[in-house]
Amino acid sequence: MSIDTLRDLLPAYAKDISLNLSSLASETILSDQQKWGTFLASAHAIGVAPVVRAIEAQAATVLSPEAMNAAKAAAAIMGMNNIYYRSLHLMKNHEYTTLLARLRMNVLANPGVEKMDFELWSTAVSAINGCGACLDAHEGELRKHGIANTQVQAALRIGAVVHAASRIIASETALAA
Repeated sequence: MSIDTLRDLLPAYAKDISLNLSSLASETILSDQQKWGTFLASAHAIGVAPVVRAIEAQAATVLSPEAMNAAKAAAAIMGMNNIYYRSLHLMKNHEYTTLLARLRMNVLANPGVEKMDFELWSTAVSAINGCGACLDAHEGELRKHGIANTQVQAALRIGAVVHAASRIIASETALAA
């Protein structure tokens, strides 16, 4: 499977999503590791099987096993952190923000790839999961380390398009069942 296989799964009404997948797969503003790690982390964050399989197959042609693992780890840890920190951000009682999280997050300190690549992937996943607090935190780290706003935008665009493709394929699968 590949991005082209994924594009073939999309119905005609999702032509814009298909074209966006193609153009983002050819994006050059990100390194291949940044780009395909973002695709992979985004697919795993959403978890729609045909999308995960297609993107994982394409990413495996570019990413090292360590980078594949780190992209999946970004989806996993953000799956937890985005819920926790979004809740703290939304709650009126700010006392909770003064308490230690008491959640293991060791992968953040040692993700197995360049820290800024992991931050970029975490930003895309945080956008998918809708956590403004995490988006601000990860984007702030990226900017402190000189990552251009156009690179952050590219990661957000990948997350958005992978999300749209996943929702479409999930809906079409539901209709076919």
